[in-house]
Amino acid sequence: MEGVFGRVLEINLSSNEIQTKQIDETIMNNYLGGLGLATRLLFDNVKPQVDPLSEENVLIIAPGLLVGSGLPTASKTTLTFKSPLTNGFGRSVAGAYLGVELKKAGYDALIIKGKSAVPVYIFIDDDHVEIRDASFLWGKDTLEAQAMLKKELGNVRTGAIGYAGEKCSKIAGVDFEERQAARGGGGAVMGSKMLKAIAVRGSKKLPYDDPETLKNSIRKWTKKIVGSPVADLDMKYGSGEFYEWVNKIMGVFPVDNWQQSYFEESFNAHPEDKSHLDPYYWSPLYTEKLHPCPNCNKPCGRYLSFTEGKYAPLKVEGVEYELLYSLGGALGIEDIEVTAKLNDICDRAGLDAISAGVTLAWAMEAYEKGLLTKEDTDGIDLTFGNGDAAVEAMQRLANKEGNLGELLFNGDKEASRKLGKGSEKFALEIKGMEPPAYDVRGLKGMALALAVSVRGACHLTGGIYAAELTSSFWELTNIDRLSSEWKGYEVKTGEDFMTVYDTLGLCKFSRSLFWLEDDVSDAIESITGRHFNIEELMALGERIYNLQRLFNVREGFTRKDDYLPYRITHEPIANGVSKGSYVSEEEFQDMLDQYYMTRGWSKEGVPTKMHLKRLGLSNEAEDMGAPV
Repeated sequence: MEGVFGRVLEINLSSNEIQTKQIDETIMNNYLGGLGLATRLLFDNVKPQVDPLSEENVLIIAPGLLVGSGLPTASKTTLTFKSPLTNGFGRSVAGAYLGVELKKAGYDALIIKGKSAVPVYIFIDDDHVEIRDASFLWGKDTLEAQAMLKKELGNVRTGAIGYAGEKCSKIAGVDFEERQAARGGGGAVMGSKMLKAIAVRGSKKLPYDDPETLKNSIRKWTKKIVGSPVADLDMKYGSGEFYEWVNKIMGVFPVDNWQQSYFEESFNAHPEDKSHLDPYYWSPLYTEKLHPCPNCNKPCGRYLSFTEGKYAPLKVEGVEYELLYSLGGALGIEDIEVTAKLNDICDRAGLDAISAGVTLAWAMEAYEKGLLTKEDTDGIDLTFGNGDAAVEAMQRLANKEGNLGELLFNGDKEASRKLGKGSEKFALEIKGMEPPAYDVRGLKGMALALAVSVRGACHLTGGIYAAELTSSFWELTNIDRLSSEWKGYEVKTGEDFMTVYDTLGLCKFSRSLFWLEDDVSDAIESITGRHFNIEELMALGERIYNLQRLFNVREGFTRKDDYLPYRITHEPIANGVSKGSYVSEEEFQDMLDQYYMTRGWSKEGVPTKMHLKRLGLSNEAEDMGAPV
């Protein structure tokens, strides 16, 4: 297959052994790159039941097949690992320039094994690869560490963990030049290996099958983007541009740890009836410049600059929609400067800002219910809406400082189990992962998608929120977000589609612009020389997704691990247009049956032998497949 080097770089930090290995042609054809290749490599390189923070775990970094091609928004690089947060399949994705350089250095993936005795960083300069001392970087935040690396090495692309990853917080991620691969604890895996950072420089020409046809695809894609309404909104307001609509029209924006689903207080607090978390309010005031991912000509990322106020001077890359929730609404905070400061704390520490914010929201509710005392919170008045308290608490969490920092350091699930006292009933987590910014009591397909996602409560595994909010996506139409009918098929279709996007490295904010059956298929053919029709691409996504599920099955996951938090199944939405909606346990179990049946899995959620063989997973079928 053209368009790939067919090589993986394997580095063992225990033995300091560095090897370049050829990837079997069959694997490249069946998994392509990105999430697909990273899934296959993780499954084959991690033995069952290993401790995620031991040297037996591995970290895989794989840029998507289309990354580095010049195709607009083909920017995403995937990390896979056994997750210390969920104890299952771990995946995080970022628009990382490091991924582009890795491909240009001649590698389709990087496998990191073992554990160093001292802090190290990896330097890749085409075929020259070194493991170097990183003691001068240890203890630095993510931005400082990468700036120091660039000063030492010159023109390189970088990724680094912060002090939360060094201390192995289970909600720590990896920062790639202010693009975060945050979810699932990949930063803790790096920290456990004493690996502070990676720097890459590549100069090789990528081996495309038909460069002229690829150029035509680039021009065609660019024409679709430039001047489109999607691009206009992304560039003006970022990923949070639909904040008001989700609040007022849909009523599914979680507030005060999901006790409300419309931030009514924030909207009512201002004469212009414009919540100060709304980017229509703050983006024109504070945007300094846009910050694109690789090859993006409709950048939603931006640098915000605050020159006045208690946290000034403050410059932060953000604030994304998810963080308007986790560092805003979920905490009852509607001050964008506070949310930006919390964003900055998380980015520098290398924390997953969704998990960190939702964990802090749980603590606020526990405090207001009297389950946490001032001694537990180190004297912090941890009430909803208290911005100063939130900032102080987040700093303690990031540094594992004091009673509060110790309690919250590893996320919602661990904190609620430690505290007890019934606090588990308002802990928002699935498989250990805190949920994103959509109250799924009013989006029932999305509720199912969060429950069954292989990496925990994830909105991007299936991307079903888009279909549920707009009532259609691609070939899915007439979707009723408040009905539980046909959700199994809806979720399965979304998961397979989005798995292909992650395998190719395409930004999911482009999913309404470039469809698999035309633009995407043509681009793949120009790069690889191989034509994939829509059936083949969806089968590819299904194969990869089933292998991820098998990883979890191998770790002991069963139907019991596909669950929803108590609040979602027992407490109806309290305010807004979706008031009264919730997902009953009976309704959820019926949706789960629908999903397993559509997937070709057993009642326990194990892929069947026959289904796995149909997907080309014959060895796995014999070893792990369910008989019926």
